[in-house]
Amino acid sequence: MKTINPKETKTSEVHALLLGAIAPRPIAFASTVDEEGNVNLSPFSFFNVFSAKPPIVVFSPARRVRDNTSKHTLENVLTTKEVVINIGNYDIVEQMSLASTEYDHGINEFIKSGLTPEPSVTVRAPRVKEAPVAMECRVNEVLSLGPEGGAGNLVICEVLMLHVSEDILNEEGKINPYKLDAVARMGGDYYLRANGDSIFELPKPVRNKGVGVDQIPEHIRHSSILTGNHLARLGNTEVIPTPKEIEAFKSDPLVSYTFSKYGKDKKLLREELEKLGIKLLDDHQVQEAWKVFLMV
Repeated sequence: MKTINPKETKTSEVHALLLGAIAPRPIAFASTVDEEGNVNLSPFSFFNVFSAKPPIVVFSPARRVRDNTSKHTLENVLTTKEVVINIGNYDIVEQMSLASTEYDHGINEFIKSGLTPEPSVTVRAPRVKEAPVAMECRVNEVLSLGPEGGAGNLVICEVLMLHVSEDILNEEGKINPYKLDAVARMGGDYYLRANGDSIFELPKPVRNKGVGVDQIPEHIRHSSILTGNHLARLGNTEVIPTPKEIEAFKSDPLVSYTFSKYGKDKKLLREELEKLGIKLLDDHQVQEAWKVFLMV
């Protein structure tokens, strides 16, 4: 393990390590205007949501590492106290990246990136028509984190109006992550497309508390093929199956087949039961997996 003291390391190196490690990061595609009405559009990956009532999102335009200058977005939000946070997706990711080009003051990145400005309802800055989600925000506060290059500026934004494309909603009116097709920043030139196999479901911890990994029998906990994730899934169970339930599950076709084929070799039987238990866990059949592991 390499240990690094930020105070003894170049800012550019610390910056690269932080961005490589803290990933993926959502992207605030921020549109602003200056006092004269000049539009600016730029993406920032120091971004997240922090409150729902009031609805608060925060992003951070950092001071440039190379020359300690500030970005046009920061100058605009300090002046106008307004911003639109657009959410980019895979369909516009390269246009969003192009908008990050450091054009001269007064150059409209909507035009340069080929994106369409759509009038907002409550703020002067336009939103990105092609973005699946856009949030019109009032800037409540800008908190400077330092005067040197690389220092962030936390722009604390209250969402006044939320625009969501109906194309990305499911039947319940919630955002379908596959339809959103979101993108996120990694380190360097790398991005993440949040779709396909990169999206997975993970049940939240049960409301009435799971038994925990410490309550899993030692022979299961010390298995050489069960991962920490497998053990956590077992630990997220409220009740461990009873001996009666375990015995009854031996009539399951797969379990019965495993016993009939490998029953004469205890070591091989244990290995095959563990494999079956893992398959059941991966299929989210946790109670059934418990029963199989307890047969080992």
